[in-house]
Amino acid sequence: MESSLFKYVWQHTRRDQVWILIIVILSMPTYFLALDLPKQIVNGPVQGRGFESADATSIFLNISFNVPDWVSKTGEFVVFSGFELERIDMLITLSLIFLLLVCINGYFKFYINLFKGKIGERTLRRLRFELIDRVLRFPNAHFQRVKAPEVASMVKDEVEPLGQFIGDTFVQPVFLGGQAATAMFFILSQSLWLGSIAATIVVVQAILIPWLRRPLITLAKQRQITTRAFAGRIGEIVDGISEIHLNDTSNYERAELSGRLGDIYYIRFALYKRRFFLKFLNNFLSQITPFLFYLIGGYFAVTGRLDIGQLVAVIAAYKELPSPIAELIRWDQSRLNVQVKFTSVIEQFAPEHMVDPVVQEPTKGPIAPLTGDISVANLTVLDDTGSKLIDRTSFEAPLGEKIAVVGELNSGAEAICDTLAGLLRPETGSVRIASQSLEELPESVTGRRISYIGQRTYLPQASIKDSLLYGLKHISEPPEVYEAFGGHNSKLVHDEIIASGTIPLVATTDWIDYQAAGIDNQKYLDTRILSVTETVGLSEDIYDLGLRGTVDPADQPEIARKIIEARRVLRNQLKEPPFSQLVEPFDPEKYNPQETIAENLLFGSAVGPQFAKENLATNKYLIDTLDSTSLRASLFEMGKKIAETVVELFADLPAGHPFFEQLSFMDAEEIPDYRTALARVSSMSIDQVNAADIAQFLKLTFSYVEPRHRLRLLDEDAQNRIIETRAKFRENLPATLIGSIEFYDPETYNSASNLEANILFGRIAYGIAEGPARVREAIQRVVDELQLRNEIFSVGLNYNVGTGGKRLSPVQQQKIALARVLLKQPDIVIGNKPYAAFDKQSRIASIEKLLEFAKGKVGGQKPFGLFLAVSEPDLAEKFDRVLVFEDGVLIEQGKPDELKQKNGKFAELLATG
Repeated sequence: MESSLFKYVWQHTRRDQVWILIIVILSMPTYFLALDLPKQIVNGPVQGRGFESADATSIFLNISFNVPDWVSKTGEFVVFSGFELERIDMLITLSLIFLLLVCINGYFKFYINLFKGKIGERTLRRLRFELIDRVLRFPNAHFQRVKAPEVASMVKDEVEPLGQFIGDTFVQPVFLGGQAATAMFFILSQSLWLGSIAATIVVVQAILIPWLRRPLITLAKQRQITTRAFAGRIGEIVDGISEIHLNDTSNYERAELSGRLGDIYYIRFALYKRRFFLKFLNNFLSQITPFLFYLIGGYFAVTGRLDIGQLVAVIAAYKELPSPIAELIRWDQSRLNVQVKFTSVIEQFAPEHMVDPVVQEPTKGPIAPLTGDISVANLTVLDDTGSKLIDRTSFEAPLGEKIAVVGELNSGAEAICDTLAGLLRPETGSVRIASQSLEELPESVTGRRISYIGQRTYLPQASIKDSLLYGLKHISEPPEVYEAFGGHNSKLVHDEIIASGTIPLVATTDWIDYQAAGIDNQKYLDTRILSVTETVGLSEDIYDLGLRGTVDPADQPEIARKIIEARRVLRNQLKEPPFSQLVEPFDPEKYNPQETIAENLLFGSAVGPQFAKENLATNKYLIDTLDSTSLRASLFEMGKKIAETVVELFADLPAGHPFFEQLSFMDAEEIPDYRTALARVSSMSIDQVNAADIAQFLKLTFSYVEPRHRLRLLDEDAQNRIIETRAKFRENLPATLIGSIEFYDPETYNSASNLEANILFGRIAYGIAEGPARVREAIQRVVDELQLRNEIFSVGLNYNVGTGGKRLSPVQQQKIALARVLLKQPDIVIGNKPYAAFDKQSRIASIEKLLEFAKGKVGGQKPFGLFLAVSEPDLAEKFDRVLVFEDGVLIEQGKPDELKQKNGKFAELLATG
């Protein structure tokens, strides 16, 4: 990239800069007229010059030029003779013209500033895109030396001031300089002495202030580097938070970050001190000039060497001078500052051995399968320190062969896999695949025909489906209609994309390469995903996530309808023994003993915080409803009885006693608080107790479940009163709270509950052996009977995996990695000791299954080559060929049986396990 900001801006905004410069030049005449007009108003109609008599008139808008006598006998060429106006009419006319000039100059400023903003934001968009483009072309080894938060900070924050300056790069000095020069010329034309004074002060400001501001650049660069490092350190803490807690280093991290914040503080404070001193000095120089004007200009006016109108005009003109001068000084400082930032950022985005842009260019049409051999000739690979990972290695193998790579730690087995995948760069030698140099192969070939499975899998923060399809997002055509922004039509959006130099493709279009997945179109995509995930053992995980997922019946009415049908079928089955005692279904007319009192009162799922469990005891509407049925006092007394029982039975038990696991409404640490509260309210009625104590005891009551806690506090009368209150609660719910709860309805899908809860539509009874498992089996039978599995599976595919897949287990992440490989149907799969998250038995079984996939023996999968570094040497016996590495050197290669008979390194590795 161009390292000079001025050259970069001129290169990409030349036409726009020329246009706005023309506008700036056109604005200068009206600016000068606006400066001169106050003098004419004061000297003319205000002081009466030219209106000495009461009926005197003056010519307005006389346009004429002095010409030689041979052109005109009068020596004047008249274009327009003008109008004769009286004194008041002239005052009004000149004032209106002044107002018009103010409007014109204001519009010029508005247009210029708006256009500058457009240039700045467009170029900033281009710059950020180019930086992101370069990140995508960084060599993989470079990412081991940079921190993700630092890169993000540079792209997002550090270039932000550049966008504000880019629009001012050429326009601002011309615009402000033109204004200052116009004002200075006007002052000089009125009085040479006053103009000389103003010019002297301006020269002092222009030289002294920038010189004093130079140290600010060094401080600004220190601040930029320090804050960038601080952002990287925050990223390290986020990534390593588990280690921080496990090693009790949280206070060390606080101290270290406190020191960094101190460094930033002192740098910023030094900036403030110098900046505000310069501001004081600049303001002082700006204000001393009016003092001289009043003193010297007043003296000239008193002595008759300067008329009042000229003095007023000079003072008015000078009021226009400090602002552009100060802005020019600030512009110069900004220029130096942003050039430092621009250069600093560009340096970080220009590592050696960047990927050639040609390699990543979009490719239209299908990519032909790779055929031929893998050829490695005299290959040497170095790490960042210069140590050899692979040393002068050569071998050839057919692409379709199944090859195992074995060796001890750091033997070169892992490095050769990463090199073949393009993750490591050869220092010398060559790697050729299908007779083509690996470094020259486009990513459209390597990314589609070659797959890689490492010890870690990158999963973007997206759904499981998006994660599975990530390896198929290859193809997209520019859309015919672009999404409109800010009310602009699609053509304007398209033109802006082209003008800003970004890629004319949109992520929201369909990027899936269906042919690569072995299907014709989107219609068969979910079926293909289901087949692959069943093959790798992931489908049950996705199905379980689907059962715990939710759907919006407005968006997916068919799934909601089938779930309600499944609910009816399950309810009919649960009416018959042995299931009749397993589940207590929801019934609007009955109290559900398997639910808490609060759940019975609400009879629905809370949406948002208003009716969340922790807020119920203080919810005004619920409390008012309880009072309307005189139920609050009864529930308060019930809470007191619960507290008395718990305090009596559990007060002397240690905090970790298993009995506390049965208490869903009170922790061991809360027992002393309730003992104190009981002593305070034991003899009081509810009317005498404060609101906080009432809420404390209602919290216990709301969490009470009779079959679980068995304190015999709920009789039939209490249950009926709760049902009565439930009805009032629902009937009188205010409009402002309607969206805060989704009520249960046997004939309606509850969008606030998951699919499994909607099918069950009840509560599993407490205390029945294997009750939850038996109910789950019943649900599974209903799902299979109604052929609902595919719909639930599709809901599970929408499960968000979290940042980096952290909401999934490591095993599930590895399964997704394998499923992604199979969906892509590559010609060869390269693996660097995959399945590291699995236990040894599962790892061996997974690699054996991967071998079956490679041979095309499972799920109709097309055969593919396999180049795999394995942790267990005995697994290598199942491959066609084995490569044995030691100290970065390929020391043995051949068929497993042949190598065993040689009793070399491979036989030694087998013997030692």
